[in-house]
Amino acid sequence: MKSGSGPLPRLPGRLLQRRARGRLRQGGVIAYSTESCYGLGCHPFDVRAIRRVLALKARPNHKGLIVIAADIEQIRHLIQPLTTAQRAELARYWPGPYTFLLPASRRVPSALRGRHHKIAVRVTAHGEAAALCRTLGTALVSTSANRAGQKSLKTAQACRKAFKHKALTLPGRIGKRRKPSTIIDLESGRVLR
Repeated sequence: MKSGSGPLPRLPGRLLQRRARGRLRQGGVIAYSTESCYGLGCHPFDVRAIRRVLALKARPNHKGLIVIAADIEQIRHLIQPLTTAQRAELARYWPGPYTFLLPASRRVPSALRGRHHKIAVRVTAHGEAAALCRTLGTALVSTSANRAGQKSLKTAQACRKAFKHKALTLPGRIGKRRKPSTIIDLESGRVLR
């Protein structure tokens, strides 16, 4: 079920990487390429930044947001401890275009999980997004770059035009997926999207 790693990821230059790191530290928002579109992201524990993402999208607070990571280690503070069986099940799908709902740790801000007790997380197979998480040293909030109900943006240029100075847009190429990630509740096995 895992997707292939494909060509080596292209990372933004060192200057842009430093700017992205600085933007996250200051509670800012970045726009970056993902599997099917550009995503808006921020640090997953920064409530101020999460609210900025929600405002940029005009997304209701109660829905919650997805978090992506380069590996399972980057999400361990966001979720409750996993059993050996749960880890084995996730390893069948990750890295890949599968987002799982897992019980959220007590540290997860309600702004991130919305009205839910679970959090949506994904270990991404998109080379550039995974490399960005590694370079920044953190998992990232990852929601489609668009206003709620509108089409997802597919290019850096479209993001710069839409969000201007409100998000630091990083250059990159989106993956070949046409649809957003599949969302699965790990506990019940139910496919929600």
